[in-house]
Amino acid sequence: MMRIVLFGAGGQLGHALRLVLAPLGELHALDRDGCDVADAAAVRRVLARLRPDVIVNAAAYTAVDRAEHDEAQAFAVNAAAPAAMAAWAAGTQALLLHYSSDYVFDGRQASPYAETDAARPLSVYGRSKLAGDLAITASGCRHLVLRSGWIYSAHGVNFVTTILRLGRERDVLRVVDDQIGTPTSARLIAAVSAELLRRHQVGPAPLGVYHVSAGGGTSWFGFAREILAQAERLVPGAGWARVEAIASSAYPQAAQRPADSRLDTARFRAAFGTDLPCWQADVGACVAQVLA
Repeated sequence: MMRIVLFGAGGQLGHALRLVLAPLGELHALDRDGCDVADAAAVRRVLARLRPDVIVNAAAYTAVDRAEHDEAQAFAVNAAAPAAMAAWAAGTQALLLHYSSDYVFDGRQASPYAETDAARPLSVYGRSKLAGDLAITASGCRHLVLRSGWIYSAHGVNFVTTILRLGRERDVLRVVDDQIGTPTSARLIAAVSAELLRRHQVGPAPLGVYHVSAGGGTSWFGFAREILAQAERLVPGAGWARVEAIASSAYPQAAQRPADSRLDTARFRAAFGTDLPCWQADVGACVAQVLA
């Protein structure tokens, strides 16, 4: 039976992963109380005690703006912790499954980013995530690094839950329309993760860095409009807010975001023969879950 250690089990992705990883083997799901990954020594102690066959790292410092003033903590969680996991995996032949971000790219090219495109992060958060990716690949461990972005779920605080809350509290929501990405549900990433681990259970399967996101793309404005359209469909006449498009310059933030961080998933689809749905496919189900 495969022994799995899941770090970051309390977050939105970790919550989704707990549900799909439990049937695959002996799952040790650790939230921050179970292991504070900002302490690399604590990570090493947990791994030495549990001796997993698979390490799944869903822990991350994701406060993009706060990271600009909290660089040490962002790098501790997003770079040093994955490096410690990778070093342990390299010495034991364990498999490391780690999640990275579209924010490792600067968003200045006109087409979706492939794994071979140059990473040029614009923020402390992006640089810390890239440092984690590079530490893993340099370690020589067996690894799968899955890059995604604009992750949402019905669990925790994220764009969907925030828009639904504000959509009931306000008459108008002003949302940025000049940043493009691909909303991707935690449910989709968790399902893909479980399928990849099943393949590794039965025999050799591809390793490396892969881009995994839903298909297509939209702006934050387009995403907000879709969320509230689904809300109106489910709860008509509830007085949902109207959404207005604004420029990024009208909503200043501490961290610079990539203007277009869509990811090219062709390498993943070719390697695993797995289709990925359009970004709209999971929004309605997530909205329904939040409203329920």
